[in-house]
Amino acid sequence: MSTQAPRLRFATVWLAGCSGCHMSFLDLDEWLFELAAHVDVVFSPVASDVKEFPEGVDVCLVEGAVANADNLALALQLRQRTRLVVSFGDCAVSGNVPALRNLWSGVDGGSRQSVLDRGYLELADTGAQHPHAPGIVPELLERVRPLHEVIPVDLYLPGCPPSAERIRAAIEPLLRGETPAMEGTAMLKFG
Repeated sequence: MSTQAPRLRFATVWLAGCSGCHMSFLDLDEWLFELAAHVDVVFSPVASDVKEFPEGVDVCLVEGAVANADNLALALQLRQRTRLVVSFGDCAVSGNVPALRNLWSGVDGGSRQSVLDRGYLELADTGAQHPHAPGIVPELLERVRPLHEVIPVDLYLPGCPPSAERIRAAIEPLLRGETPAMEGTAMLKFG
């Protein structure tokens, strides 16, 4: 009787980012079938209809920076419910493009409201107005933050986006219960 390693409960999350990291994850192509033999995808914007982040997740790849109240709530929840959290891509690792909003707050005393005014009123081609339905735009945080500033992170996987090869090199050891070797340009280069 052969003993097979238990299947990992695997999740991916998309916070404030462009979804490029998830697109790169999908570039794993045929290897996704091999991955599927070792994991149960329990939460993901690309493979799941689940709305509530589940308990008992083994590994979660988190794409994007923390920019609003919804991002923060999800980050806190997934940290409580996940054994190993991976900061997935440059936005999660450093704030990257979403954190450019932080520069706006220094312009003419800019605030969260001035960011919304700029986006919905000043730059609108037609029909300039703020969304009316309550809760349709989550409350912006004062500053956009990389993931590690709001929760403990176990592994950093930079890249904008990380290549499929880099993602696979980080995930494969996790399937064996090992820590990936996150060293050298091939694994740590930003951009």
